[in-house]
Amino acid sequence: MKALSVLVVLCVAALGLLLYYRAQLPPATPAPSVANGPPAEEGFEFTPLAPPRPAPALRFTARDGTPKTLADFRGRPVLVNFWATWCGPCREEMPSLDRLQARLGKRLTVLAISEDRRGADAVDPFLAKLKLAALAVYLDPENDALQAFHLRGLPTSVLIDRDGRMVWRVEGALDWTGPDAAAKLAPYLAPPPPAVQRTSTSP
Repeated sequence: MKALSVLVVLCVAALGLLLYYRAQLPPATPAPSVANGPPAEEGFEFTPLAPPRPAPALRFTARDGTPKTLADFRGRPVLVNFWATWCGPCREEMPSLDRLQARLGKRLTVLAISEDRRGADAVDPFLAKLKLAALAVYLDPENDALQAFHLRGLPTSVLIDRDGRMVWRVEGALDWTGPDAAAKLAPYLAPPPPAVQRTSTSP
């Protein structure tokens, strides 16, 4: 009986030490900001913008450092994809964006803008492994897009029409060669109607 009592005391003491040790551990690290960590959840959320809104005047750079703005691409439909190398869904989505650009050619411009703070140092080795053939990749190391587009997670994609207006956005990863993407893109890929040339009639 005495031995059992001693055993119970030892077990209680061991449990107390375990609880004490766990109490000394730092709390779990909270989820970092969009620029540093959590990607959007698996799947996607489609949000139409009605009425369409003018796209913000975002500045970013090509991988060689050439400055760019969204206005440089006005006059054609543009799919802007915000992504990062640390984002798992982004990495899975990138090949389908590459195939989409290869398939549609000049009918649609896909801009994959990286939110990696290390810029080309992070992006270039990643792209060398993926061997993307058609996708144009740009850099936003200052994360200006986070506020300009009110990004809540990555990846986020925004379709901008020929007039520079945002018409819808997708939060999360999407297969851009699948039927969902095709249905969302189709209304904006048709060529603009030809301009009507008016002729004056003289008596």
